[in-house]
Amino acid sequence: MASVVLRPNESQDSLLKRFRKKVVKSGVLSTIRRKRWFVSKSELRRVEKKKAIRRIKRRLFTKVGE
Repeated sequence: MASVVLRPNESQDSLLKRFRKKVVKSGVLSTIRRKRWFVSKSELRRVEKKKAIRRIKRRLFTKVGE
């Protein structure tokens, strides 16, 4: 769990900004979004394979375009 302590003479805005950065860095929100719905292992494998193919194509395209 992310927590921040109010520093002396620190505004509420900067405190909130530090807290948001800490939450993003810890990956809490991405984990929650990923676990929002149940995804079977076969579906997860299919999606990961699709992502990998897309990533490889993108690398090949950028190298050819140089």
